[in-house]
Amino acid sequence: MPQYREDDAMPFDVTRTDWHALPPTEALDHLGTTASGLTPDAAAERLREVGPNSLPEAPRRPPWKRFLAQFDNVLILVLLAAGVVTLLLQHWVDSGVIFGVVLINALIGFIQEGKAEQALDSIRSMLSPDAVVVRSGRRQRIKAAEVVPGDIVVIEPGDRIPADLRLLQVRGLRVQEAALTGESLPVDKATAAVAPETALGDRASLAFAGTTAVQGHGEGVVVATAGKTEIGRISQMLTDVQTLDTPLLRQLAQFGRVLTVIILTVAALTFAFGVTVRGYTMDEMFLAAVGLAVAAIPEGLPAIVTITLAIGVKRMAGRNAIIRRLPAVETLGSVSVICSDKTGTLTRNEMTLAACALADGEVTVEGAGYVPEGRFGRDGDTLAEPMADPLLARLLVAGCVCADALLDHKDDRWSITGDPTEGALVVAARKAGLEPETLRREHHRLDVIPFESERAYMATLDADPDGGHPNIHVKGAPEVIIELCDTEATDDSERPIDRQAWHDRAAALSGRGMRVLALAERVGAPDPHQLTPDHIRGGLTLIGLVGLIDPPREEAMAAVRRCLSAGVRVKMITGDHALTAAAIGERLGLPGAGQPLTGRDIDALSEAELRAQVHAVDVFARAAPEHKLRLVQALQADGSVIAMTGDGVNDAPALKRADVGVAMGIQGTDAAKEAAEMVLADDNFASIAAAVEEGRTVYDNIKKAILFILPTNGGQALTIIAAIAAGTVLPITAVQILWINMITAVTLALALAFEPAERTIMSRPPRPAGEPLLSGFLVWRVSFVSVLMLIAVFGLFLWETKVEDAGIAVARTAAVNMLVAVEIVYLFSSRYLTASSLNAEALFGSRPVLIAVALTMLAQAAFTYWPPMNALFGTAPLEAYHWALIVAAALPAFLAVEAEKALLRRRLARAG
Repeated sequence: MPQYREDDAMPFDVTRTDWHALPPTEALDHLGTTASGLTPDAAAERLREVGPNSLPEAPRRPPWKRFLAQFDNVLILVLLAAGVVTLLLQHWVDSGVIFGVVLINALIGFIQEGKAEQALDSIRSMLSPDAVVVRSGRRQRIKAAEVVPGDIVVIEPGDRIPADLRLLQVRGLRVQEAALTGESLPVDKATAAVAPETALGDRASLAFAGTTAVQGHGEGVVVATAGKTEIGRISQMLTDVQTLDTPLLRQLAQFGRVLTVIILTVAALTFAFGVTVRGYTMDEMFLAAVGLAVAAIPEGLPAIVTITLAIGVKRMAGRNAIIRRLPAVETLGSVSVICSDKTGTLTRNEMTLAACALADGEVTVEGAGYVPEGRFGRDGDTLAEPMADPLLARLLVAGCVCADALLDHKDDRWSITGDPTEGALVVAARKAGLEPETLRREHHRLDVIPFESERAYMATLDADPDGGHPNIHVKGAPEVIIELCDTEATDDSERPIDRQAWHDRAAALSGRGMRVLALAERVGAPDPHQLTPDHIRGGLTLIGLVGLIDPPREEAMAAVRRCLSAGVRVKMITGDHALTAAAIGERLGLPGAGQPLTGRDIDALSEAELRAQVHAVDVFARAAPEHKLRLVQALQADGSVIAMTGDGVNDAPALKRADVGVAMGIQGTDAAKEAAEMVLADDNFASIAAAVEEGRTVYDNIKKAILFILPTNGGQALTIIAAIAAGTVLPITAVQILWINMITAVTLALALAFEPAERTIMSRPPRPAGEPLLSGFLVWRVSFVSVLMLIAVFGLFLWETKVEDAGIAVARTAAVNMLVAVEIVYLFSSRYLTASSLNAEALFGSRPVLIAVALTMLAQAAFTYWPPMNALFGTAPLEAYHWALIVAAALPAFLAVEAEKALLRRRLARAG
């Protein structure tokens, strides 16, 4: 890697990756700069050498290539071939319909693909538009794009960090890094170097581009800009990630290829047979072969699939799952693993005080989130009056007055303004009956030592409500506060502190996945007007410890149980610490939560080793972006279909790689939403489980529609083949076939898109991703019904021509109506793949089915009796006895399918 030079005297190195492990002075030396910053000339020279601080734009396909790519699908090509055939037949209306369907599908794909490319633009927008830097000892505001390695950047609350920085000075600096690392709480920053192998989320001496300062002040030297920053690495990962086809697209492509080969082969063989064996002319057999091809091509299938997916989109939207790309609807139905973020998705993203460790035991606190409702309990008994417990009351008062967070109630919703940890203390005080605002007025704050990571505590000097000497309240890290205390509080007095016992209790709370704070007090401050760190170093009394946790959502726990019962594994991937992640995983009921893998563990595993372990582990902690991407790829290696949730820019590469990327609609960044196929309107894991159910329903309905349409095509094709084999005229012409395929079959099949979920849909395992669209059973059903249609249609045609001696127009009209009648009765059977349709629910329980049947009957009446239609399609009016024959032949076909289903149920019962 090259070293860039500002001039011979001031080299600077941008190749290092361990800036967090260097002391500040060494970082300055390596970057050829000082605490006074670069000179304007030196900065300008570096800008010319390293380029602007903006993320590089990935090369993109031109729009015309993206548009043409939408036609690169065998089924679409088959549909185009059908359009060409109708053009050759000079059937302009049907040609327009076919080409219109193809064009609409292409436009939808073109627009959605264009939206997907906005993901990189969303990441670029995260970089700050400007920055305050120190150059030649003077502060100045410049465009963020002009920031260069070696610049000294000044950080104030609310600033978005413009580049990766090695921090030089901090004063209570806290940075929100959730979008980058997944850490749910703002991170405390420090200047001390950390070990080189420290995980990204624990590199407290660095501030990263795209993150936001929420508290305090600081200065840092720029160590990386543009594509060399952490956010730049993610941008490159997102560019390099390969998006996978959905199972449905893969199956439809395979189905289209097989269908094309079969149709062309059968048409060619039929053509050769007719010419060589039956003596038809070349022209006659060409038209017959064209009719056969038109009969066999399911022209309406792409439209049915698209409409069924669109109906699924609408249903999912009603359950807070917004679909951005249609095929993702069906893919959800085959999901076998859901990789979920923890904070805000599986948990409430609301810190809650769950336990208080006091000298005389532990007090538990019920309730979750910021709603100030919940009981206090000790030793299994409820504390009716929590404030009557002197130690507990002292702890709650100290936690409330030594905090700045505010509890708000607006529009029937409780929320916190300020730090979530402090908010948990305020909510707990309110649960005990205290009024935080009243309490703070009584304990009027006189002075404060704000929290800083170097000290790891906050202290307040508060007035005594009784008018006595002011008191000091302190809260902070247990390992710090315990060492600062000389005594510990008991019910009625104080005694010398047992530090080891308190350290053990803090470790026990941490082991339960809680964030632990210690609260201490000094009655009677040395100085009634001023508070200094010296006042904290002696005379403190430890009141107790509090354990805080971001609790799981109740509905998420139920949804996890539902997913597990449906054979869908749930894996939690989070940036939080392993103990916290494991505790939440166990409360959620994840089977493999007890042995979490950390990002460092993942780094130590080869791809083969990771694939071997990833299915047994359900909790992954301290996960960086590359870890999430590796996990998704490892799970996909054995054919699993993965849904990946996320809300930050760090999740975007994994969201794009997953079979279904699921972004959070409330907390999610634009980059995550653009990379995902689905967005949750409520950020709730339960909505994912609902979407999986809807996805399975959509796939079932697509399968039912295919199972309904294909026998129509099969019956028509067999009828033409039978006519050629028998040496008779065609019972159905090519133009009549188009009428059946594009009008009646599509209308009836569309009703199946509205079918509700079957009762057993979430009690069966996910279908294998490689499962063919037409299983052996479905091929049998298609063949069986096709033969039934052949018998009914060809039999009636022969009856009309040979027995009744009817004209060819009447015979063909009867044959078409016979085919449609069998379609109608078969539609009721198709509502259930194996269950019986001989009941009122199956026959009358679906309004869309009844409407579709009524519309089809009206269309057939026009087809049969309206003179313009007679002229267009070569049909003729039928007599009443024709309809009696049609109904008499259709009912046995319905009963035959029901008998076949009954035999199948009996066979399945024996096998089970």
